[in-house]
Amino acid sequence: MFKIFSKYSIRKYNFFLVFLTITISVIGILLIGSAKSQLMERQIQGLIIGLVFMIPISLIDYHFVLKFYWLEYALALVLLVAVYLFGDKGGGASRWFTLFGVRFQPSELVKILLILFYAQFIMKHEEKLNTFRMLISCVVLIVPPFVLIFKQPDLSTSIMILVIFCVLMFLGGLSYKVILVVAAVAIPSAVILLNMILTPGQTIVNEYQQKRLLAWIQPEKYASTEAYQQLNSITAIGSGLLQGKGLNNNVISSVKNGNFISEAQTDFIFAIAGEELGFIGCCAIIILLFLIVVQCIWIAVHANDLAGRLIAGGMAGFIGFQTFINIGVTTMILPNTGLTLPFVSYGLTSLVTMFIGTGLVLNVRLQSDNTLY
Repeated sequence: MFKIFSKYSIRKYNFFLVFLTITISVIGILLIGSAKSQLMERQIQGLIIGLVFMIPISLIDYHFVLKFYWLEYALALVLLVAVYLFGDKGGGASRWFTLFGVRFQPSELVKILLILFYAQFIMKHEEKLNTFRMLISCVVLIVPPFVLIFKQPDLSTSIMILVIFCVLMFLGGLSYKVILVVAAVAIPSAVILLNMILTPGQTIVNEYQQKRLLAWIQPEKYASTEAYQQLNSITAIGSGLLQGKGLNNNVISSVKNGNFISEAQTDFIFAIAGEELGFIGCCAIIILLFLIVVQCIWIAVHANDLAGRLIAGGMAGFIGFQTFINIGVTTMILPNTGLTLPFVSYGLTSLVTMFIGTGLVLNVRLQSDNTLY
């Protein structure tokens, strides 16, 4: 029998990780207030709610939570089916669900639920992970949530689901031979798939998703349409120079003040950071997020069991890859995907989900026998 709460040593509580998450969230609140002031109060509420969730979750024994891993997997599917059938339409997509007057995006919570599910599932079958039957089982189980998110349509989040899955499988002990075989098949397949997607008349992805890829490859051709956001984002980041133009500035030449970036408080919040906080501000954001990822990795390395390593390592992969993709989009290194910047972009579901995940990582640390780190 597991106890929901255990006796912990206060020395094991990672206050530095808590400090990092609160600091980066406050920076996000300030940037959101500058981008769209009426949303600032709501993001503050998101931070408070996130902390309310994080603190008790950090004290709940994660082994107790993992006992219900099949229920967590079922909950993920129920949420995604519900949003598919009854979700609110927005921007041509059905990604949100309103329950008791609260509007949230289930796919964000599903990322955490899948980390929990696979943490326990992989640990229970650790010795059989590299068998054909086990590999097929892991792949089959990721297909339903991937398809349901892809059908919303939400290509970016479905890709993140696959990234998290790959990170968990790797940390779970996937053989390098299997990785090489998968890479040998996946890389050529990805190239072929990309060529098929770029073919006129294709039906693999929506037309707007195809145009985003084309705009990334030929930005000058789509400068006034699909590439408009990213090109203006680059201009905004570059115009901030070293110290930026300052938060809530009234500079006429500001890309933000000219409304050249729509919905800047979400996907392109890093562009606002570049313009108003400059190179120094951008570096501060990147360093803070990097330190959060490093803390998660460090906790994963010292976890007591595989499940703990997968929870902390899964969160590190989640935050790290989503940060890379978001910044890659704003600097046009990657095609426009629509992923938010962790802890920084506007979105209560995203922010609260991040704090829930952080709470789980904090508990992995509390469960560790090591008191020296």
